[in-house]
Amino acid sequence: MVSEKLRKARDFEDQYSPFVPEEERPAFHVTGGIGWINDPNGFSVYKGEYHLFFQYHPYRPIWGPMHWGHVKTRDFIRWERLPVALAPDQPYDKDGCFSGSAIELEDGRQLLMYTGVRAERQEDGTLKNYQTQCIAIGDGINYEKYEGNPVLTAADLPKGGSDIDFRDPKIWKEEDGFWAVAGNRPSDGSGSILLFHSEDGLHWQYKGRVASCHCQYGKMWECPDFFPLDGMDVLLVSPQEMMPTGLEFHAGNGTVCIIGKANEKKHLIRENVQAIDYGIDFYAPQTLLAQDGRRIMIAWMQNWDTARSQLMTTRLVGQMTVPRELSIRDGRLIQQPVRELENYRGPRIAYRNVPLSTETHLMGIRGRIIDLTVNVRPANGNLMYRWFKLHLAKDGEYETTIRFKPDSGIVRVDRTRGGFPFDIVNMREFPVYSKNGSIKLRCILDKKSLELFVNDGEQAASFVLHTPLSADVISFEADGEVLIDVEKYDLFFDAGEDEFSDTAQ
Repeated sequence: MVSEKLRKARDFEDQYSPFVPEEERPAFHVTGGIGWINDPNGFSVYKGEYHLFFQYHPYRPIWGPMHWGHVKTRDFIRWERLPVALAPDQPYDKDGCFSGSAIELEDGRQLLMYTGVRAERQEDGTLKNYQTQCIAIGDGINYEKYEGNPVLTAADLPKGGSDIDFRDPKIWKEEDGFWAVAGNRPSDGSGSILLFHSEDGLHWQYKGRVASCHCQYGKMWECPDFFPLDGMDVLLVSPQEMMPTGLEFHAGNGTVCIIGKANEKKHLIRENVQAIDYGIDFYAPQTLLAQDGRRIMIAWMQNWDTARSQLMTTRLVGQMTVPRELSIRDGRLIQQPVRELENYRGPRIAYRNVPLSTETHLMGIRGRIIDLTVNVRPANGNLMYRWFKLHLAKDGEYETTIRFKPDSGIVRVDRTRGGFPFDIVNMREFPVYSKNGSIKLRCILDKKSLELFVNDGEQAASFVLHTPLSADVISFEADGEVLIDVEKYDLFFDAGEDEFSDTAQ
């Protein structure tokens, strides 16, 4: 049964999303039909297709009562928009259907597990947002909320666990039933990832902690994901209230990848801790296991601290990253854009061994919907250059730059002139591994975003841009002498057809 609130959201999206200007909508990154989106939810396989839900407020381009938007794909690049899946229409989720996950059941239905939020006014006048875990089951379009909701409440938490910071369940299945992790704030005020088990996906029991923060990496750990990868176990979390640690972790809302080995109780023993993405705009990543065995990750390409710094005329706020293939190399997380992106490349334009010491333009190397790779190395053997700089999305007024200094091994991405109308964080630096001053930079540009992959995915960095699309010049510059190889593809989709097709309700 479709509730009145859900019908209203579906009708609103259908009526107003056609009015979103084409230049506001990315060519191949997921957005909502209109309004606001944040965390990816329910990234999963269902009936041979890949489904993605997301936190959604269609009515305004700002955060509001959370719904679940819904799209699906066969190749991670072209997405089909489906009707809004969930609305906050029950007493236990009346103030928001927060983040969660999805799984296909043996009977062919799809189960959604999400956080329901119920706000209540306290005696002192403050609002307390009680958070519980809930279930909805459906057919890939319409979902019925389980009559036994909520399935996890404060009564299921360990001693000292918070009932207002208890959210974002990630579900998976093993031979002995269903498992889920969820974020919680214990009595020390930091983050903890709790583990739950169910034989049927409906009735759950607390089983312990996968990991705890102890105030070492931020405070509350949101949006956990826990999975095996290349013989290791990986936990992804998005901490709040991070403190900066060198150039690895920045202040505010961050992301952390913990790699190690889980014991028989699924408690993770850490071997390496790193940032997931080194850019400004990346949060709440979620993964799925693709049908061919790849572990694929997608994330919200935005930042809570900068999300309000939007152009006043925009009708869309928020987009997802390009899905990324994950692997582990030398104990670190490696990320690469899904290989399916290569199916949308146009003709190859390439240059080899181009000598460079001043700012240089190369014929055919420009654009804003492109896949661009640049290899940089010293021109004179051991005579090191001082820096190399790549200028993107450039005209006489705007540009975004990527600078690499081989002596320090630091990459700096600067979008100060990237079109933002507010004084916000616009620069990020991070360390990379460089052998003899060489570096490989792969840039995925899609109208209003830049995703940078360094040295075949050793680091990734994501940035939103507001540069006018007419600013499409690309140039190369060095202080000292370098040689560069350049490979560039325009990315194309069917002419005259939006990458998002609509499915009737």
